[in-house]
Amino acid sequence: MTHLSEKTQMLDSLFSRSPLLPLLNIERLEDVLPLADALAEGGITTLEITLRTALGIDAIALLRSQRPALTVGAGTVLAAAQFEAVLAAGAQFVVTPGCTDELLQCGLEAAVPLLPGIATASELMSGYRLGYRRFKLFPAQILGGVGLLRAFAGPFRDVRFCPTGGVSQANLAEYLALPNVMAVGGSWVAPAELVAQQRWGEITALARAAGQVGSA
Repeated sequence: MTHLSEKTQMLDSLFSRSPLLPLLNIERLEDVLPLADALAEGGITTLEITLRTALGIDAIALLRSQRPALTVGAGTVLAAAQFEAVLAAGAQFVVTPGCTDELLQCGLEAAVPLLPGIATASELMSGYRLGYRRFKLFPAQILGGVGLLRAFAGPFRDVRFCPTGGVSQANLAEYLALPNVMAVGGSWVAPAELVAQQRWGEITALARAAGQVGSA
């Protein structure tokens, strides 16, 4: 079994290459490869495919098969059965919107890292006592955003976050400037309307713009 400290290092290595994590809700399977290619052309090669649609698991399997150079994770995982299903599809990391004892245990046992979602200090501490040191903050902006992350930095000095929910090009730099933010997640680089209209060039441009902030 891969130790949690090793999985923390895996996440750190992953996000040190690019601190941007696009959250992709797949409505049509035929969009998956051109969408991934558009993001990769813009410099984003780590993707989170959510299970908010019924095509999420199929999309993960397709990307792992056809785009092995990309790093593909699963998001919106709500239960152990989904956790097992995304691992079987080849997910290289797992993200949850919240944390339950069941999901935290799945993360301990899995070979790939889990980024559990938290909204409160108490939830963070539930994961912390098990050895988790990397968390998703969701929904970040509504909860207090940059101010909350600054406050968390005091008692939780060895914890780093990936805030999602309300993060956009407008506030991206403010989040990434925080020492305890390792990455940010959001859907602004691949808006649903652009995907639906297959406007891949515009998605590449959004990815490039986000990347310029991320590398600043």
